[in-house]
Amino acid sequence: MSNAAAFDALRPVLLRLAYRMLGSLADAEDVVQEAWLRWSAEDRAAVRMPEAFLRRIVTRLCLDLLKSARVRRAGYFGPWLPDPLVEPEMAEDVTLPLLLALERLSPLERAAFLLHDVFDESFETIAESLGRAPAACRQLAARARTHVRAERPRFPIERGHGLAIAEAFFAASREGDIARLGAMLAADVTLHSDGGGKRPAAGRVMRGLGEVTRSFAAIARLMRGRSSTLLRTAYVNGLPGFITREPDGLLQTTALLIDDGRIRAVYVMRNPDKLRHLEAVLH
Repeated sequence: MSNAAAFDALRPVLLRLAYRMLGSLADAEDVVQEAWLRWSAEDRAAVRMPEAFLRRIVTRLCLDLLKSARVRRAGYFGPWLPDPLVEPEMAEDVTLPLLLALERLSPLERAAFLLHDVFDESFETIAESLGRAPAACRQLAARARTHVRAERPRFPIERGHGLAIAEAFFAASREGDIARLGAMLAADVTLHSDGGGKRPAAGRVMRGLGEVTRSFAAIARLMRGRSSTLLRTAYVNGLPGFITREPDGLLQTTALLIDDGRIRAVYVMRNPDKLRHLEAVLH
């Protein structure tokens, strides 16, 4: 198998790792491209396990990039959300709430958790990637696991039911039916809206049933006479949700964290820079 063919076979898993490390599809693609350049210059005969070798390269590149990403996100306008990854099926390994929980970890904790708990690497292999002892990597993953455990839904939802709730949520929120909307939301619901300073969005996370329903009531009043178009329901970063074309002509994604039949969190992506890749998906 040629260098290019061997790399292309592994590209999806490398991109998946880089995206889950970085939360940015563009950055993940840049990392994978850099990994290809390093791989193409490598003596293949010296590489016994190509996948482990390439994961190590991608992990180290991501760790370097996370240092500058933290600086950029510190000055980000309003809530930051990862780029929306739209998939036909529910991804159970790393959902959007888990990606946000990973953001609160140190880069090394994040890498240890993902490599072990998601990609099933041994701590001996992880130690080579992180430049730490296996026991230290085990501790990093354990600390990370404690932080992200609370973000896993207690009652996973069946696929069709989740998408039906997403469609009902779209209708209620756009029609301004606040009573119907409120009946779908948990008492401690949160609303996260990422406009990146480029489109109108809340400057902070809205918390609690009262504040969130008032926010949607205000949005419905502002949009009176202008309609959003529901393009499709889909899984957005592992959560039931939908893609819409908004009155300004731009795309928007909405993802819903549903637990025990109620919506516990709403994640709205409005930043056009993070939605550009979806235009190709929709055609």
